[in-house]
Amino acid sequence: MTEDARRALDTAKLLAARYRAATDRPYLASALYALTVVASAEVPTMGVDRHWRCYVSPAFVDATPVPELAGVWTHEAAHLLRDHHGRADRLPAAAQRDPHRVNVAQDCEINDDLLADGLRLPEGRMEPRLFGLPEGGLFEAYVDLLPPHVRTPDCGSGAHGTPAPWELTGSAGPARLGGAEAQALRRQTAEAMRAHRRARGSLPAGWRRWADEVLEPTVDWRRALTGAVREAAAWAGGAVDYTYRRPSRRTPALRGVVLPSLRRPLPRVAVVVDTSGSMGDAELAAALGEVTGVLREVGIRGNRVTVLACDADVQAVSRVTSAEQITLGGGGGTDMRVGIAAALAARERPGVVVVLTDGLTPWPDERPPCRVIAALIGPGAPQPPDWVETVRVPA
Repeated sequence: MTEDARRALDTAKLLAARYRAATDRPYLASALYALTVVASAEVPTMGVDRHWRCYVSPAFVDATPVPELAGVWTHEAAHLLRDHHGRADRLPAAAQRDPHRVNVAQDCEINDDLLADGLRLPEGRMEPRLFGLPEGGLFEAYVDLLPPHVRTPDCGSGAHGTPAPWELTGSAGPARLGGAEAQALRRQTAEAMRAHRRARGSLPAGWRRWADEVLEPTVDWRRALTGAVREAAAWAGGAVDYTYRRPSRRTPALRGVVLPSLRRPLPRVAVVVDTSGSMGDAELAAALGEVTGVLREVGIRGNRVTVLACDADVQAVSRVTSAEQITLGGGGGTDMRVGIAAALAARERPGVVVVLTDGLTPWPDERPPCRVIAALIGPGAPQPPDWVETVRVPA
């Protein structure tokens, strides 16, 4: 940034455009006014960095009508609100090596929403239809479908994540927005969108999807189920016992006295699978595969894992080493109490019981003497008792 660039910038026109953008779409006002303006003759049009600084070309401001500048303000704020730089950091390495292509994909995600909402954007804007792509997608789905070497005016590291040559480095320059502040601003904007939608009933589909995800984030059920099973296995295996099979390391110092060592046994795990008529095969297979995979990772397999297929009665009991070995019989009513009771009545009682069910079942009246995890499959699954650890698996 140079002093000449600051003097050349038509600040009144630029701020009038931001005021127009905020007035027309008040739910974006907080985000728009959180952007700090940095004049730069090096930026092609307008761009943002990860710290919510907006770099502006004085020549671009001079050449662009206020309605279109208002659209560009909204476009740049959208990159930051949608956390494009954070999402870009999670792309495969091959995609990250071409930030220009990532930027085009991100522009496609944003611009179809803005145009559908009646905003004006400068000529040359990127849209999905230009590449024969469906509207309403996320940039992660677009990036691999774009032709190579596509280009768009660089929107900066606030979009594709790679610092642009014209960005300030370190803590230099005007105020920066931190990660926690940015996340709070995203939530505030999402709440404003939801209030606007209730009052006016209109909001572009992309913004609706974004606001719902911010306010009611989708939980990665595989990661949640993995964590729950792993934690429960560690808890159940936390009991220690003494064994003489591996003498204590202090034994040689005691001259003939053999001391036992402590061991931490692996727990036994029972998996109760709801095979009633309301359960879908695909969801069952996915959840069961996750459970058996996690158990294998923590060293629990073979005769330490029992699978009980259960509807209103226990239909099959098997010791398995992989999900493919499991036979799921049933198809009648639903009562997971029967399956849990059968698991606990086994000669070797499990330390963990995992129940895969749609939740349309009665539960035991009292907490069993072991850890119970329920993988509830489908959005309508009722909440089980408080003592059941719950992971929701979308259908």
